[in-house]
Amino acid sequence: MNDAVSAVAPAASKALHGDAALVRALGPFQLGASIVNIIVGAGIFMLPALLYGRLGAGAPLVFVAGAMAIVPIALCFAAIGSRAAATGGPYTFVGAAFGPFAGFLAGALMWVCNASSSAGVAAALAEQAGNAWAALREPLPRAGFIAAAYAAVFALNAFGVKLGARAIVLLATLKLAPLFLLASVGLLFVDWNQIGVGAWPSWSSLSWSTLSWSALPWSALGSSMVLVVFAYSGMETALVPTGEVRDPARHVPRATLSAIVLVVLLYIGIQLACQGLLGARLAGSGAPVADAAGALWAPAHGALLATAAVSMAGFLMGNLFSSSRLLFALGRDGYLPAAFGRVDARHHVPRTALLAHAGIALALALIGNFETLALISGGAICLLFAAVALAAWRAQARDLRGPGEPFRLPGGAWPMPLLAVAVMAAVLATMSAAQWLAIAVSLLALVGVYAVLALRRRGAGLKERCGRTFRPDALRSGRRYLTQERRG
Repeated sequence: MNDAVSAVAPAASKALHGDAALVRALGPFQLGASIVNIIVGAGIFMLPALLYGRLGAGAPLVFVAGAMAIVPIALCFAAIGSRAAATGGPYTFVGAAFGPFAGFLAGALMWVCNASSSAGVAAALAEQAGNAWAALREPLPRAGFIAAAYAAVFALNAFGVKLGARAIVLLATLKLAPLFLLASVGLLFVDWNQIGVGAWPSWSSLSWSTLSWSALPWSALGSSMVLVVFAYSGMETALVPTGEVRDPARHVPRATLSAIVLVVLLYIGIQLACQGLLGARLAGSGAPVADAAGALWAPAHGALLATAAVSMAGFLMGNLFSSSRLLFALGRDGYLPAAFGRVDARHHVPRTALLAHAGIALALALIGNFETLALISGGAICLLFAAVALAAWRAQARDLRGPGEPFRLPGGAWPMPLLAVAVMAAVLATMSAAQWLAIAVSLLALVGVYAVLALRRRGAGLKERCGRTFRPDALRSGRRYLTQERRG
């Protein structure tokens, strides 16, 4: 008996490697909660005022337009996620459809987006805490608060996927319950005179003689759509740990589509409630959701401020959970050091990847702010969505599949991906030259990283083959053989 225990103990202390070391512990409810938890982050607590300032009373329409844009993308994610069931998310999806180089670009670009968005939300969380406790506005206490936040979410993620999943469900419940309560109760007290077409010209004012492209608020609509797409983003991160989902061919589509429908209804309800309760005051509000709740019931203002903090903490939790699996996938496939592809034998989590993502996001949060870090990831998310849509088309056209019957795109292989790419192209067309330059520089840097890592892998492979085929003793023997041949 003791011998058996001693034989097992060393094996349990070693790190495991590859997808087989992960535990498929996520069902549709946990995966759906993770998707909602990441999508409903910091954005919804700031967007109502930003959108109202751009589009006036017609701001809710942009959430409807965003929903029409995000549904084809969600269908593409559901389709490709049911076919490529390994951990990695868009990295795995795009790589399975177009090869390792495209997959690496998608994965690396996505991780940059995730790290910057995590850091931005952590900075926003510190700002919220500073509003409550003035001492946290000072640099050193602020840094300590951000470090403590990352230490907490790392600890919850580092001791097992089930613990992390339970924490995600708990945080999602704590932040979603007050938001849905505000959206549902607030609609009963909405002043519907505050809801309309806003910056859009009314139909009665339009005529063929006055109608022109310049008359329409394309600039305001374009920037608003970028904000809304950013607010709807998150499923690309939440679907990274597909390798830990039970029956992904069935559960990934169900969880993805259910989560998107839930978020769309919530966002439209929140925008309507904020506009209808605050009216023109919404444009200048620094905490629009909390102010709307306070208009209904004064004590609710503080409760919604606390909800905002819980929401941001939940985002950090889900972001770290999923982004670490992306680094794990890159390490598993040799694009990062092998340590990133190892899994802790006791808790079955990629602890090195968890530590790396938390540490880098912490560093960015200490030196950046929410607005700057959010701008870094905004346009790149649109590019990533377009890449996944193309991957979904190619995967269904070639009938790529894993275990289980995959989810098929309605209408065939190409209509939904084409619509998704067209919508993302329209949103990207509204971006400034400076934003395009930032994305181009990032992509060139990522290509350089890929080239360096590819050369290192090729050199390591050549060295291994040479060491196996041309050992020093074999080389000396060969030389003796050649000398004998010449003498003969």
